[in-house]
Amino acid sequence: MSDPFEPSLFEAPPMGAQERMVEAVLFASAEPVTLAELTRRLPEGCDPAEALAHLRRRYEGRGVTLVKVGDAYAFRTAPDLGHLMRKESVEARKLSRAAIETLAIVAYHQPVTRAEIEEIRGVAVSRGTVDQLLELDWIRLGRRRMTPGRPVTFVVTEGFLDHFGLESARDLPGIKELRAAGLLDSRPLPMAGSSPDDDDDSANTGQSELFED
Repeated sequence: MSDPFEPSLFEAPPMGAQERMVEAVLFASAEPVTLAELTRRLPEGCDPAEALAHLRRRYEGRGVTLVKVGDAYAFRTAPDLGHLMRKESVEARKLSRAAIETLAIVAYHQPVTRAEIEEIRGVAVSRGTVDQLLELDWIRLGRRRMTPGRPVTFVVTEGFLDHFGLESARDLPGIKELRAAGLLDSRPLPMAGSSPDDDDDSANTGQSELFED
């Protein structure tokens, strides 16, 4: 009997075998896996995109679901069961108001330069604020702008999307949705001319809930 994982030169493994291979790769990977990486790992002639589609349907309604994170795929706990994974003795770390606003501006305006972030906030962005978001792997450096000085831009990472359960930045909620969910307070967003005091490191109770660890 032939081994389904060792097909002949003219025959790809059956779809059931391809699903199992994709499933194994995703379970064994600590990070989301791209379609290109799956294509590279699977035997020639496989169709990982179709195998992923089959797996997503098979895992619907289960305790673990197959999700898309940017252009990659990963298994994650079903959203309605996330509370079971939380440790009771979790030390909540909240971002400062400055970090929350900076992260939100990057997410909603990417790619965005430091000068553009400062223009929107109306205050200078401290190096510590940017470093914190970089260390969390929620933002990263993007392409340089083809303008005088060629400033670097910032964009959100797949780690950011994965942390907040988003497939892409297009899935970010609107301001009204955030306020309706109690994740954003009723104060207006920062505009040019805001007081420099807004850039301190004190946590903002209303907004920081959205970015708890």
